Amino acid sequence: MQDEYRTVEHEGVHEIEISRSRFICALAPAATEEEAQAFVACVRKEHPTARHHCWAYVIGADGSVQKASDDGEPGGTAGVPMLQMLVRRETRYVVAVVTRYFGGVKLGAGGLIRAYGGVVGEALDTLGTVTRRRFRLATVGIDHQRAGKLENELRATGRAVREVTYGADVSIEIGLPEADVAAFRAWLADTTAGAARFELGGEAYGDAT
Repeated sequence: MQDEYRTVEHEGVHEIEISRSRFICALAPAATEEEAQAFVACVRKEHPTARHHCWAYVIGADGSVQKASDDGEPGGTAGVPMLQMLVRRETRYVVAVVTRYFGGVKLGAGGLIRAYGGVVGEALDTLGTVTRRRFRLATVGIDHQRAGKLENELRATGRAVREVTYGADVSIEIGLPEADVAAFRAWLADTTAGAARFELGGEAYGDAT
């Protein structure tokens, strides 16, 4: 797995105008190809009279899935430069749709490439990106009497507390960088005098701090 990747945190739109043509870039996070295609379909519905809805997306923390469409523009002048911009900016799990309202002036292949790639780059700058970092999931079990104090200490020391569940005892789910697992085990044993239960889980991605 990749140690980290960049993506957009939420949907957003950025528009430019070139020679009377409007280029409207809609960006969104997408966990799967299905989500990406659903977003493309949604943008099409929002702009039913536009001539082109070109799109590109990158799925997978390692960028393993990369697809693009020119949607009627000359081959290689729209989807490819959009995809190249997403890849160049090292963004993942992201979909871009550029809707074009033709303004009556032909831009030529070079002009189209600059316009489609450029509006995606500007949209990324405007919306901003976030870094997701790989970490290990872990569960700490502790009795109710010590739980509040332990949760406060976890948060105070910068640990990523994801969820707290109350049952026979209290389970606190946290995220740990792989390199910190051994040190955390020692800290937990020392802090709770060996009273806490520690279970290491799988891997996930979360916001980098």
